[in-house]
Amino acid sequence: MSQTSARILVFFTAAAVLVLEILAGRLMAPFVGVTLETFTGIIGTVLAGIAMGAWLGGRAADQNPPEKLLGPILIAGGILALLSPTIVAIFGPLLRGGDPIQIVLLAALAFFLPALVLSAVTPVVVKLQLEDLAETGTIVGRYSAIGTAGAIFGTFFTGFVLIAALPSRPILLFVGAVLVVWGLALVARTKTLATGGMAVLTAVATVAGGAMAVAQGPCESETTYYCARVTTDEIRPSGRILWLDTLRHSYVDLEDPTYLQFRYSRIVDDIVATQVEPGPLDALYIGGGGFTLPRWLSAIRPGSTNTVLELDEGLVTIAEERLGLDQDQIDEIMIGDARLTLQQTPEARFDLVVGDAFGGPSVPWHLTTTEFMDDMRDRLRPGGMYVMNMIDYPPSSFAKAMGATLGSVFDHVMVIAPPNYLDGTRGGNFVFAASDNPFDAGAVTAAIAARGAESIAIVGLELDEWVGAADPLTDAFAPVDQLISRP
Repeated sequence: MSQTSARILVFFTAAAVLVLEILAGRLMAPFVGVTLETFTGIIGTVLAGIAMGAWLGGRAADQNPPEKLLGPILIAGGILALLSPTIVAIFGPLLRGGDPIQIVLLAALAFFLPALVLSAVTPVVVKLQLEDLAETGTIVGRYSAIGTAGAIFGTFFTGFVLIAALPSRPILLFVGAVLVVWGLALVARTKTLATGGMAVLTAVATVAGGAMAVAQGPCESETTYYCARVTTDEIRPSGRILWLDTLRHSYVDLEDPTYLQFRYSRIVDDIVATQVEPGPLDALYIGGGGFTLPRWLSAIRPGSTNTVLELDEGLVTIAEERLGLDQDQIDEIMIGDARLTLQQTPEARFDLVVGDAFGGPSVPWHLTTTEFMDDMRDRLRPGGMYVMNMIDYPPSSFAKAMGATLGSVFDHVMVIAPPNYLDGTRGGNFVFAASDNPFDAGAVTAAIAARGAESIAIVGLELDEWVGAADPLTDAFAPVDQLISRP
């Protein structure tokens, strides 16, 4: 093998491993969510495969002719890459949830072996290229650097280009097919296998690629950040539910924008009805999703303006095509990270800001800190209010930390949740409201009771007692994914 071919091979296989690692997050998200724990589990599992592959590949190269190993390794790696989406689709429903053990197990089943096999290529190539022991350091260092460069390329190209342009499966189909074809060419050249053996491997690779097409998983579409699907409410034919990864994210009634299905959205309605003077509002929404609340506000308070910050442009397309969104209903949709996007309009001020952004079950950590809440306070007009939706379960450490964070920035904070959420026996959505004006918690609780619900609003000393010794979250320390508990 020429030096040029060897370098290209090491570069490509190292890049393929990182393509797999990044796409693992996309493929696993519908079952285990998108959290720091998810990526920790994936990265650790793939690194274990890389380490084991380098060790076993070097050992195999010492015991066998290295030129006869490369073809079978590439074919096996390509087949395993093609099988990884199918494995996730089969085992994902059985390992659904965000528990670290489930995350690591699912990652190991789908991605450990392809990472291991493909990482065996570099030591085999090094053995093949090593002709003089005096150049051992140079050869090993050179191919280590080339493999690292390939991994960097695979990371950047996948994260910045491929994921934004293509769904996961076509990317993996291309990578797997290239590896298999390349491997078959090497096997044919070195006569490692008989014609019958090559036919069998070709058939296995074809079946693996076909299985990928059959086992599509739960996604109707893959946006840049989410596995998304829209379902129809069986009880309310005009109702549509937007699912993002593992969560029911939004509910939209195509015929009635004032209909609010989710409990947290009805609480937002109660807060606005009881705590905000009548008339149109200028509102900012951190997270668009199904655009339920902007449409609701426009319907109940004509003349209101709605500015939506949405990270994922694909969700806007889904809202237009499947959820009946007319962009004329929204004054402005700004695509990008909310915290960064807000910096583009430093002069904008609002009567109401709604925080409803999620990355999996948790709020992205940089949207939970005192520094971000300072920005939110600066964006409010006098008497304005920040309302935040979040999810937590007993012992509700994340929710209590959010109470402490808001209380360190705003003069007045209110939390609304069912009594058994507040006493620590159950969990789900907590809704916070924060302002420099006092809240009438009794009016909110009465409005909730009037529609037959059981949530209550607490403020002042009662809220302080519930928050307890929880520390505010800061940019320096906001371990949201560790604080949040799951059902």
